Amino acid sequence: MIRRLYDWTIRMADHPRALWVLAFVAFIESSVFPIPPDVLMIPMILARPNRAWLVAAVAMIASVVGGLLGYAIGALAYEQIGQPILESLGKTDAMGEFSTRFNDFGFWAVLTAGITPFPYKVITIMSGWTGMPLATFIITSILARGLRFFLVAGLLLKFGSPIREFIEKRLGLMTILFVVLLFGGFYAVRYF
Repeated sequence: MIRRLYDWTIRMADHPRALWVLAFVAFIESSVFPIPPDVLMIPMILARPNRAWLVAAVAMIASVVGGLLGYAIGALAYEQIGQPILESLGKTDAMGEFSTRFNDFGFWAVLTAGITPFPYKVITIMSGWTGMPLATFIITSILARGLRFFLVAGLLLKFGSPIREFIEKRLGLMTILFVVLLFGGFYAVRYF
């Protein structure tokens, strides 16, 4: 099923209404869909580089609005909708402990999930479930999703098609490394 969804997403990159399809994919990926919008963004930007910033902006806006749906699922319908989604992603074991500490690190959790391969939908639902302040959630989501999508667009503009493999296979790892170094730096400054 995932492979069919992936293939459908790739085919939509050539569709005349590709920006609308991208907006739809970015929106639902933030709360329920398993395929990230990057899969659609990359071929769209490679095909029409002059629209790279527009593609990134559409992905960011739709993703943040979709994140609000995830937040609402967590806040209003966690047991009926949110919990089954998190269970399907295998995240139920850590939910109790995670929720008690989540809001202490809420900004960093949303930022990290928004720019790394960690499923953003998990954080959007958890943000609503734990009652993270909505303003913090929105601002951090804009920052994180903007950074991620505009970075992808910028790399594709600068390096073109050769960077595609790097983005698809290694950008997540590099972003995780960056976040680990960032947290390590904050920890070192605070405790040393």
